[in-house]
Parts: sequence; structure tokens; C-alpha cells
Amino acid sequence: QLQASGGGLVQAGAALRVSCAASGRTFSSYAMGWFRQAPEKEREFVGAIRWSGGTTYIADSVKGRFTISRDNAKNTVYLQMNSLKPEDTAVYYCAAGPPLGNSLIPTYWGQGTLVTVSS
Repeated sequence: QLQASGGGLVQAGAALRVSCAASGRTFSSYAMGWFRQAPEKEREFVGAIRWSGGTTYIADSVKGRFTISRDNAKNTVYLQMNSLKPEDTAVYYCAAGPPLGNSLIPTYWGQGTLVTVSS
């Protein structure tokens, strides 16, 4: 089970961190990541981290502003979002699954958390 939290309403330029806590099974061989879906747009990949080794991948669209990290002790993955822009407004979903290149095959999904960035 994946439990996402931390979304909210912020102004452009602000920072926000969303969290995804994993429970109920071991994801040690998986990657965990974040996808987002803006209104009337397709869901897109944001970033991923391999649970083993900690290698991270960030989509070009947010590179330099977003970082992904994990806390093994808490079984939690974080997405730190800095310098937020109105176009970052979306529902952010965490996912877990087998790594695939610089992403993952989302096999397990958490519920989304809404991030709204006002101009």
C-alpha cells in the first residue's frame, strides 16, 4: 500500500514536499516514483528512485527544481519541489514497480495528492 501526502495550495516560487509511505510489502527490488496529471492532460512521469542503491531519475521538465529522495527507515519516498510554477499544478501520484530505464513500470499506485500553484 502506498500513502501519499503533503499536497496543498502554494504561490508561484514556493517550495513543497510530498511524501509517499509504503507499507504492507517489501519494495526493495522495485523503484518508487512520482507521476502527475494536470486537468485535461495525460499522466506524466516526474521522477523515480531505485529502492536499492538510491539511483534517482528526474524528468527533464522539472529537472533542476524537483528532487526525489527516500528514507529507508520510514519506507518513505519524498518529492521536493522548489520554485513551483502554475504549470506544476496537478494531482501527484506515487507509484512502485520494476525499474525500467530511467523510469519504472507502475505496478502499485497510491492515491493522488493535489498540488495547486497560484500565480
